[in-house]
Amino acid sequence: MTDWPILSTVTFLPLVGVLLILFIREEGEAARRNVRMIALLTTVVTFIVSLFIWAGFDTSVSGFQMIEKHEWLGSGIAYHMGVDGISMLFVILTTFLLPVCVLTSWETIRTQVKAYMISFLLLETLLIGVFCALNIVLFYVFFEGCLIPMFIIIGVWGGKRRVYASFKFFLYTLLGSVLMLLAIMAMYWQSGTTDIVKLLAYHFPAGMQKWLWFAFLASFAVKIPMWPVHTWLPDAHVEAPTAGSVLLAGIMLKLGGYGLLRFSLPMFPNASADFAPFIFTLSVIAIIYTSFVALMQEDMKKLIAYSSVAHMGYVTMGIFAINQQGLQGALFQMLSHGLVSSALFLCVGVIYDRMHTREIAAYGGLANNMPKYATAFMVFTMANVGLPGTSGFIGEFVTLIGAFQVNTWVAVFATTGVIWSAAYALWLYRRIIFGALDKESLKAMFDLSAREKSILYPLIILIVFFGFYPAPIFNATSASVNNLLHNVTASISATHQVASIQK
Repeated sequence: MTDWPILSTVTFLPLVGVLLILFIREEGEAARRNVRMIALLTTVVTFIVSLFIWAGFDTSVSGFQMIEKHEWLGSGIAYHMGVDGISMLFVILTTFLLPVCVLTSWETIRTQVKAYMISFLLLETLLIGVFCALNIVLFYVFFEGCLIPMFIIIGVWGGKRRVYASFKFFLYTLLGSVLMLLAIMAMYWQSGTTDIVKLLAYHFPAGMQKWLWFAFLASFAVKIPMWPVHTWLPDAHVEAPTAGSVLLAGIMLKLGGYGLLRFSLPMFPNASADFAPFIFTLSVIAIIYTSFVALMQEDMKKLIAYSSVAHMGYVTMGIFAINQQGLQGALFQMLSHGLVSSALFLCVGVIYDRMHTREIAAYGGLANNMPKYATAFMVFTMANVGLPGTSGFIGEFVTLIGAFQVNTWVAVFATTGVIWSAAYALWLYRRIIFGALDKESLKAMFDLSAREKSILYPLIILIVFFGFYPAPIFNATSASVNNLLHNVTASISATHQVASIQK
């Protein structure tokens, strides 16, 4: 395993598919079918190869594994790749969701299929690169690069207000990232390195940490997104094609949480501890406020988008609890949310393809002629609510335990989010699935096709499996989380000792 550059293979394998697609002239249905087949085969092979990362991953090791390092731009800026327990599972989640995106778009995308599939394959490479990069400049290149394919996906294949939504998404995320770039430059001038492994061991001055922490937060808070910089997300989700929403909710929202775990917490531990109450406040507002906003929505995608903001509030709360339950719960919640929110957007896509409307009022009584769809949607709704036996319960429960150990009131207010999520999720389900099938337009709707079953059923299996048996995820993350926690608490306690001596 050490001789095989598996991380680079998985990262750049989608580009092979891009090259093959470029050789196809898009003329007629046969050419479009070939483009789809190449994209599907490329993503499936990438997923299979990525499983070797998990198979070869040593869960007892807390540091980075499968290291690859080559000189790149000089001045210490190297092509440096590696994964630990915090990043490895996000690579697997990314490669798993890409074949889902291709299959979802199989019959729905009819125009510019070649450019569409190339955009998704490029996005896959950039997303995997974010989670594998061990040089902060390399990380920034991948991190910012993700904006471009998603901007194109929303802007070209989105809904009626796609141009507005894509520009809003781009400008929001770019503005925060400019501050992060300034912070990266300051870190290089201070430490003399851009290597993430060395930066993790470097102790930045307490005064500098606060400014760096806020600069990184500006970028990651928009990506998560945290309240009040979340307003781009509902617009982006509503206008994006179904596969775009799947990747946006499933992976791209996780870039912010991953950034907090990789940079903010370990590199600026004192600032993280100082500003934890600030993050708790924003997290609780996100959980409660956006849940109420979700209750008022008339568009299915907007409702699920606001629920994503609420669920990511548990993630930020767990991370800044700075304890084992909080950190592991936050990681599990991100991975679970990647499956559950993707599945919910896929369910919306199924009926949107038949009716071409996302208005909740246009539906009702689908259980009568779409029982398989109603069952699948029910499982995903229950996971979104956090029902025991689904992966959604594990993530929320463990993060709440972590928060309770730090601040009882934060945990109490955050726990009310479970009630509000049940309110909006079950309200949505009742309006769409139950009741009389009295609308003429709905009576001709058919149940899940074989393609749709092949997309939704594996997600049901995974959500229920990890709901009952979360050990594989916790085992993979525990060593790295414990190491991160040890370093952060040691740095915070050392600072407190110095402060007490000076007094």
